[in-house]
Amino acid sequence: MQAHDPGARAAAPGAHPSLQPMQMDVVSVQSQVVYGQVGNTIAVPTFQSLGLRVAAVPTVVLSNTPHHPSIHGGPVPTGWFQGYLDDLVARDAVRELRAVVVGYLGGPEQAGVLARWIEARLRERPGLSVFIDPVIGDEDVGIYVDPRMIDAHCGQLVGLADGLVPNGFELGVLTGMPVADTADVVHAARSLLVGRTRWVVVTSAAPAAWGDGGMKVLVVQRDAECVIRHRRLDATPKGTGDLFSATLAAHLLRGAPVEDAARLACDRVLAVLDASQAAGSAEMLVFPEPG
Repeated sequence: MQAHDPGARAAAPGAHPSLQPMQMDVVSVQSQVVYGQVGNTIAVPTFQSLGLRVAAVPTVVLSNTPHHPSIHGGPVPTGWFQGYLDDLVARDAVRELRAVVVGYLGGPEQAGVLARWIEARLRERPGLSVFIDPVIGDEDVGIYVDPRMIDAHCGQLVGLADGLVPNGFELGVLTGMPVADTADVVHAARSLLVGRTRWVVVTSAAPAAWGDGGMKVLVVQRDAECVIRHRRLDATPKGTGDLFSATLAAHLLRGAPVEDAARLACDRVLAVLDASQAAGSAEMLVFPEPG
């Protein structure tokens, strides 16, 4: 396959001279599945339902999530991944880009490619927002990615983020600090608030302090913190974190303060889970965002 200059601006053959390239509001860099509602499969309709133009860049393409008896697919080859990103520039589609949203990555090589691409976009658009969910693992299963991704996130991506959306387990792994209670979580999150990083939203925070039927999301900024308590469902399908992150990012782009955006994201996840549970669905059911 022929490589192209990512800086090229030539019109496609046969293109009408008065037609302009479609501009993206969001570039969403995440996993993609054929069956299920995780990564970009849930993030794209979420962004679109809130009126945002989104380019979905897959990091892995899988038949389904790994908890099923069979799975096919794997990480996108590094050259393809680089090309997906570069061709957005070559198509002149990112002149009005407002945010890059990052979720599950297929390996540390992708992290390096993505970090360099984001750095180039930030030089062109200093006001660009970067929101990163540093997907590493979870409390119940531990680390489920290539362990080298920890260093890749810490060394290459975390410092580029305006905001981070780790779960409580991932916060502990990233910082190497205790995250047992609310005070611990706030202290660990604040250690990441350096450079351009202005806030950390921690999902599934401090589970030992939840109490019956509840969960906590912590919103931590340099000079403020907020605890959002919400109810806990016994069974939740895969992808709730991806739905939360996309909804959070979308509301931030619509002008909501981070605390309000986090509350709206919690409400959205619970509404989708309630609707999915009522329908007896093993996967989340996407429906339009009200309002």
